Amino acid sequence: MTASIPPLRRSHSVSAEVAAHLERLIVSGELRAGDRLPPERELAARMNVSRSSLRQAMFELESKQLIERRQGRGSTVTDISRGAAELHDSLAALDIELGHAAELRDLVEPRIAQLAAMRAVESNLLSLNQILARSDESLSPDESMRLDIEFHTLLAHAAQNPLLVTLCTKTTEWTERTRILSHRSRLGRRVSIQGHRLILAAVSAHDGPAAAAAMEEHLRDIREISATRR
Repeated sequence: MTASIPPLRRSHSVSAEVAAHLERLIVSGELRAGDRLPPERELAARMNVSRSSLRQAMFELESKQLIERRQGRGSTVTDISRGAAELHDSLAALDIELGHAAELRDLVEPRIAQLAAMRAVESNLLSLNQILARSDESLSPDESMRLDIEFHTLLAHAAQNPLLVTLCTKTTEWTERTRILSHRSRLGRRVSIQGHRLILAAVSAHDGPAAAAAMEEHLRDIREISATRR
């Protein structure tokens, strides 16, 4: 079954817009592992971009291991790598308490932010900025938490290490209770968004240590907010 691709609105460099658009569809689950993308000529026409711009975006997605391109077979959305899948399965079998999960998140996410600052390309920054543009403290707790998770997931993708993406996904699951508590209040949602802005500013400046420090401060703030909501 050929995947359906929503139209693209662009305001930045075309190939980065295309790559960011398709990457967000993959990260959000609208495009799933195994989905076959339309032929490049058809996809370029649907998205109203040139084939050369689309091809540059497809090369970028392939380099991030988000799609697989084969001559004569087109492009398909990839699954996580075998190593990442094995890690996912083994970690999922563990009975990890919330405190352990938070500790793991404290170790992993600052490193993700640091690597993202070093490795993020234009499309990554565009996707992250789009999430922040949609984030607002007046949103419902559920929508606010969904955008929060999407921000951290896209940040992990910007670090360009599939194992870190897997770890980010698992820590998201394990710390769900903390996230729910922090997004219940308008203050919690505001603090979360402010933290994301500081992280993205450091990532956009390609300042790894500042990005890691901003993430550490963000996680501390979220823990404090959650503790007051118990």
